[in-house]
Amino acid sequence: MKMTLPERETMEIEFKSDVKKLSDSDLVDAVVAFANTNGGSLYLGIEDNGSVTGLNEQHKDITQLAAYIANRTVPPVSVKAEILGSEPPVLLIQVPKSRSIVAASNGKIQRRRLKADGTPENVPMYPYEISTRLSELSLLDFSAQPVPGAKYTDIDSLERERLRKIILAYNGEKNLLELSDEELDKALQFVVTTADQLVPTYTGLLLLGKAEKIREYMPTAESAFIMMRGTDVTTNESFFLPLLAAIEKITDFISARNTSEEMEMGMFRISIPEFDPRAVREAVVNAFVHRDYTQLGRVLVKLDADGLSVSNPGGFIEGVTYQNILTVEPHGRNPVLADALKRIGLAERSGRGVDRIFEGSLLYGRDVPDYSESTSRTVKLFIPRGVPDKRLVALISEEQKRTGSPLPLNSLLVLNVLKNNHRMSLADMSHECAIPESKLKTTLERLTESGLIDAMGSGRGRAYVLSAKAYKDPIQHVRQTDIDAVRYKELVITLARRKEYITRRDVIELLHVSPSQAYRLLKKLVEEGLLTLDGTTSAAKYTLKK
Repeated sequence: MKMTLPERETMEIEFKSDVKKLSDSDLVDAVVAFANTNGGSLYLGIEDNGSVTGLNEQHKDITQLAAYIANRTVPPVSVKAEILGSEPPVLLIQVPKSRSIVAASNGKIQRRRLKADGTPENVPMYPYEISTRLSELSLLDFSAQPVPGAKYTDIDSLERERLRKIILAYNGEKNLLELSDEELDKALQFVVTTADQLVPTYTGLLLLGKAEKIREYMPTAESAFIMMRGTDVTTNESFFLPLLAAIEKITDFISARNTSEEMEMGMFRISIPEFDPRAVREAVVNAFVHRDYTQLGRVLVKLDADGLSVSNPGGFIEGVTYQNILTVEPHGRNPVLADALKRIGLAERSGRGVDRIFEGSLLYGRDVPDYSESTSRTVKLFIPRGVPDKRLVALISEEQKRTGSPLPLNSLLVLNVLKNNHRMSLADMSHECAIPESKLKTTLERLTESGLIDAMGSGRGRAYVLSAKAYKDPIQHVRQTDIDAVRYKELVITLARRKEYITRRDVIELLHVSPSQAYRLLKKLVEEGLLTLDGTTSAAKYTLKK
């Protein structure tokens, strides 16, 4: 079978020379590295520079080779092997991504990574990386593990009192307040019993541990806040604090610098903060909840002229990307830690804290938060500053007062993309909002019925725009929609005056309507005696009647 061969190596493509017969151990190591990363394709018979040198005779029995790989990997890796129809021949071994840690039968564990020059390499997987990998695969909850060497006396009673106050302040589970200290610690899995002794879990130490003990047992649990003015660093503070104290310190720091403005809406005033406080809290909490505590690094919050950035060590969990972050089912790296923060009221109970983060910008007509700078080792959230769209703020506020409930996130996303793009089709909006068309149709119908958006056209030519209420000047809305039949007529007649003749295609391009809509409009203008028709096909010519 003829196949185009890749030109270079990537994280999912590896070349191996087979001129002198690739050793069995090197072959198995390459398969193990792929299985422990993202899977991939191993090409046997291609040099590192991409030149094809061919397959060794001893590797042409692909059935035996696949069986050998399965026997030399633990757990067995089932690969697909085929000899490609190139000249000289090349063997393609397709390695699936493993849902567990894979080792060679001699105990060697490897993974793939990118070097500084952007080329891939296979490197050993160290013990601490095994925990990270299992966490990414949702096979291990690091936050639920007991802390080796830690004692129950490492818990700070003052931090437990802080936790009780948070339950009251943030409407956490009130029944937790009825428990004794030890019962509370057990209920939230802050401790486990080991050899008849209560030992703090990583969650317990993170939330309630004494600062010096956190530094001793969890040197990865560092936090930092940086504030910049231009290129000058005006604040740069790093600290090892119990997580509740760290969240409070960071959010208080941002709150003191979070300016707001007011807008009048009838007899009421609406306060518009630069950064929505609830969104800020969710962003900071998410960074602590989803970070990888087996990696050195710190939760870093940076405030500058562009906006607010929150980053944490550890890439997205398996199955989550910055493109699908609003639609993927919520699941985290540290479930016990996340559950504790939900129960005390600090984190969103539904597990959809990211929705709150986006809502905090969309409610005020600002640009959406951005996760696109995240990497396989770091998640980075950027919440941009921006001038609020007060017309959109008023539109949303009036609708929420009318219905007595907040607008769903999908509705806010639709209003935002229409604000930026003015006029969009269903398909374009689905792509822009990352919402399936089937769900988006329901949202658009609801927004149309409520008068927040206008629909124009029908079938494949149907498009959507913000309603007139979103525009300060009604002329802007008419310019965007042209939904009034009189306006359609005026535009077509104006075009006919400027051209010797017009066609159906001209009307489609002018009004952005479907061919059938253009036909019906032109037919009506002919019937009204405003245009004359020459021809019967779609290329028929229409001229202004004299």
